[in-house]
Amino acid sequence: MPRQDREFAVPSIYQLKPRFQALLRPTVQRLHDRGVSANQVTVAAAVVSLLLGLLLAWLPQFTWLFILIPLWMLLRMALNAVDGMLAREFGQQSKLGAYLNELCDLVADAALYLPFALLPGVAPTLVVLVVLASVISEYAGVMGPLAGASRRYDGPMGKSDRAFAFGVLGTGVALGLLAASWINGLLLVILLLSLYTLYNRVRHGLAETR
Repeated sequence: MPRQDREFAVPSIYQLKPRFQALLRPTVQRLHDRGVSANQVTVAAAVVSLLLGLLLAWLPQFTWLFILIPLWMLLRMALNAVDGMLAREFGQQSKLGAYLNELCDLVADAALYLPFALLPGVAPTLVVLVVLASVISEYAGVMGPLAGASRRYDGPMGKSDRAFAFGVLGTGVALGLLAASWINGLLLVILLLSLYTLYNRVRHGLAETR
């Protein structure tokens, strides 16, 4: 489950990861002492995300439930850092872990984002396009090593940035602060930034191979 900590010219929340990891290191040590593995953390985070997505899709009329998205996103970001630290710092890196790391994140993101398409007045097409753009941009990042570059984490709309953006959307929906027109507008911004992220990852990956 290898992960690289690199900084890029395009700002991204991902650049805060080293400081976040330092705060989590005591917890990671305790989990390791109790026999918790990196892959277990990865799968657990994906399963909870799926269950939360199903709950929101089943009961979209109870908009207050969307407050669970920012709460879970914060915890999930911590778990994503924890699984990487367990893998790197305690010799748990594996080929299976590498697959789980990428695939579970994509499945979890889709499960958490798609329920927004069921909200009244929200354009389902926009939500689906955002999910597709996020999948393609992450695939472009994974393709870096295939082209002779590193795994690309360029922003401005990487995994952590999308989590923050949908956390804000979930809060706005739950508190009744965002009308459907505003949600659609913010989704369009996320889509455009995701496409720009795709462009950056391909561009920087190619530049790295020169």
